[in-house]
Amino acid sequence: MSDGFLPYGRQTIEEDDIAAVAQALRGDFLTTGPTVEAFETAFAEKVGAAHAVACSNGTASLHLAMLALGVGSGETCIVPSITFLATANCAAYVGAEVVFADVDPDSGLMTPRTLAEALSRAIGPVKAVLPVHLRGDVCDLPGLARLAAEAGAVLVEDAPHALGTTMDFGGGPERVGDCRHAAMASFSFHPVKAIATGEGGMLTTNDAALATRLRSLRSHGMTRPPGADPWVYEMAQPGFNYRLPDINCALGLSQLGKLDRFTGRRRRLTALYRARLAGLNAVALAESPAWSDPALHLLTVLIDFDALGVTRAEVMARLSAAGIGSQVHYIPVHTQPYWRARNGPLDLPGAQAWYDRCLSLPLYPAMQDGDVERVVAALESALGL
Repeated sequence: MSDGFLPYGRQTIEEDDIAAVAQALRGDFLTTGPTVEAFETAFAEKVGAAHAVACSNGTASLHLAMLALGVGSGETCIVPSITFLATANCAAYVGAEVVFADVDPDSGLMTPRTLAEALSRAIGPVKAVLPVHLRGDVCDLPGLARLAAEAGAVLVEDAPHALGTTMDFGGGPERVGDCRHAAMASFSFHPVKAIATGEGGMLTTNDAALATRLRSLRSHGMTRPPGADPWVYEMAQPGFNYRLPDINCALGLSQLGKLDRFTGRRRRLTALYRARLAGLNAVALAESPAWSDPALHLLTVLIDFDALGVTRAEVMARLSAAGIGSQVHYIPVHTQPYWRARNGPLDLPGAQAWYDRCLSLPLYPAMQDGDVERVVAALESALGL
């Protein structure tokens, strides 16, 4: 059991990761070199997609997805309110409107029912639907895809929490990122995610034309016409400098080789939490849908703070004093000042119920089995159980 402070999440960097980055630093390319393509190829193979396009971070990947789809002013994107700010911001970046969908109060996930309700509030054409695989659990992709198609919208999975998660909707095993039900899936390699590159992102797709547009847009919108002289480039539309350097990709390649080990540890620790939390009064793990076999990024418990007569802030302070980190994922995005001013007040009871009860506890591969007992014992004490 660890004696030091246990954060809610952290990277696992080992000596071979450091050696991989050092080798890249000694190479000819620090950026736009062969390690980028090697990382993309390995990632696409790992998740079962035809194409993978690396970029500078997860937010950039969402922005690129909107640009590649041509989302713009006068169009609407549907986004769940329980997510990080970037899921909605990517639509704002391209001038689109955002309609926030409610979520299941016990899983935090957008559902076909909540998507249908959000679609009923949309004014103008809906161009994209962005379900979020919260914590690592997978939304009902077939159900969401059907509704999106009926609305003439494209499904884009916001999947930074779910690398390594598998699911079965009745047709056999699938992998998050294989894009069987969506045009694209977006990933992040921030340090607390399944694998780390420092900062970094990836988009997967099975559409070759989309992949080509994404690669152009991540590098200023530049393309090289077939047969042109080697210095010639053209820009059909402005893009951005969203490239991911070879240094970061070298770390990503090394980390990707450990993904199965990392996800195995996450599943093991989750099982220990599930057993230890069973029967605790007013505390429950967030629900996993029947089709989802998650490699959880976040270990989120739902706590009835009112019933226990304690505030979340008090609990988090007591946990911190005991050396246990915790976090809240997330404040409903529709309540943020920018979106309240833009969209007006909105009542989403599922999102509010989730937010009122959620608390994320430590979960990362370097944790020891005994750390789970330490965390739950500290939680029991903090709650007065």
